[in-house]
Amino acid sequence: MADRFQPLNLSAEVDIYSIHLPHWRQAGVTYFVTWRLADSLPQGKVEQLQAERAVWLESHCIDSVNQVESLPEDQRHEYHRLFTARVHEWLDAGSGSCELRDPRCAGVVADALRYFDGQRYTLDAFVIMPNHVHALVCPAKEWRLDQILHSWKGYTATVINRMVSRKGAFWLDETWDHIVRSVAQLEHFRRYIEENPIKSRLPQQQ
Repeated sequence: MADRFQPLNLSAEVDIYSIHLPHWRQAGVTYFVTWRLADSLPQGKVEQLQAERAVWLESHCIDSVNQVESLPEDQRHEYHRLFTARVHEWLDAGSGSCELRDPRCAGVVADALRYFDGQRYTLDAFVIMPNHVHALVCPAKEWRLDQILHSWKGYTATVINRMVSRKGAFWLDETWDHIVRSVAQLEHFRRYIEENPIKSRLPQQQ
C-alpha cells in the first residue's frame, strides 16, 4: 500500500464532525480505524473517561473534541496519551464477551475486510483482537469511510449473531478513526497492529 499511501493534506478541505469522538474526513487519504464490541468496556470506565475528558477540554479552553487537532503538538500528545491510549489499554485487557476470540467469528471479520479489497478500498495491515479490530484502509474515490465501516460492521454482526445464537447489538455504533499524517506515522500504526496480538496471545491475522 505504500505506493498508494496518501497522508492528510492540511491545505485541502477537511470535513469535521463529532458524535462522542472527533471524525475528520478527506478524500483519498489513509485511515487508521478501531471499532469494538458493544460490551467491550464497562460503562463505569466509559463514564469516568468522559468526565475526565470534559475537565481536560475545559482546562485547555476548548469546548469540543474536534478542536484537539488544532492544539500545539505537545498538548495533542497529552490528550491522546490520557484518553485514546487508555481506551486501547482497556480494550487490550480483554473485558466483555470477547466473541472474537472464537476463530470462527474472527474468520468472518477477516473475510469481510478482505472481500472488497482493491475495489471499494485498499486494505493495509489489520488485526482482530478478542473485543476490537484495528485496520489501515484507504477508501476508493467513490466510497466514503462511513459506508465501508457500515458494510463491515452490519454484515459481520448479522453473521456472527446467527453463528453463536445471540441477539442484540454486536458492535458499538461509533468507530474511532484517524487520518494518517505521514509515512512515519503509517509505519508506527503498522508496527502497532503487528505487535497488538502479543498482548492477548493471539496469532497474527495478516
